Amino acid sequence: MKSRELILGRIRAALGNTGEVAEQPLPREYASAHVAPDDPAALLDLLHRNLADYRARVHRCSAAELPGRIAGLLTARGSRTVAVPAGLPDEWLAAATGVELLPDDGGLTAARLDAVDSVVTGCALAIAETGTIVLDAGPGQGRRLLSLVPDHHICVVRAPEQVVASVPLALPRLDPARPQTWISGPSATSDIELERVEGVHGPRTLEVLLTSPDVTAA
Repeated sequence: MKSRELILGRIRAALGNTGEVAEQPLPREYASAHVAPDDPAALLDLLHRNLADYRARVHRCSAAELPGRIAGLLTARGSRTVAVPAGLPDEWLAAATGVELLPDDGGLTAARLDAVDSVVTGCALAIAETGTIVLDAGPGQGRRLLSLVPDHHICVVRAPEQVVASVPLALPRLDPARPQTWISGPSATSDIELERVEGVHGPRTLEVLLTSPDVTAA
C-alpha cells in the first residue's frame, strides 16, 4: 500500500460512512487584478516601478535597440564570459564583442557557472502588480541553474505580450508541469538581524530590459 492510500484510508476510517458528497462550487468573487489588465502602458509602468522597488535595475528600450543595450550592460559590468541558454535569439548578443559566449547544452556545471560573469535570458512572463518575473525553462530561458548561480543576470521581458497584471491572470498562462522560477528582484535575505544581504540564493545583480516597439528608452 502506498503512503497516499494509507493516509486516505485512515481519514475515511475516522470519518465513518459519510456517503457520497457532491462537490460544492466555491464562489470566487474577488477581483483578479487591481489595475486595468488591458492597458499595456499602465502595466509596463507598474511593472517598472515594482521591479525597481525590489532593487532590480530596470532599463527600457525598443526591440531594435536591445542588442546594443545588452552589449552596453555587459561592458559596464566588465563581463568576460556570458552563459547563453538554448533558444536565446542570436541577435540579442550580436553586438556583444570582446566576451566569450558559453552556450548551455546541459554541460555547464554549477562550479563552471560560478566562474561565469553574466547570464542573459528571456522569460515566460512578468507580473506587474508584484514586480515578478517567471522563468519556466522554455526557449531562451535555460535550466534553473543558469539563472541562480551567476552573480549577474540580464533578463529580457517583451512587452506587451509577456506582461500580465496579476498572479491570478498569470497562472492560467503557465504550465504547472514545467520547472518554474519566480524572481522578484535580486536574490536577498534578511534572516540575520534583519540586515538585508543580497546574492545569497541567486544573482546579486538583476538587470531587466523591458522592450517593446514603442517603449520610451530609459
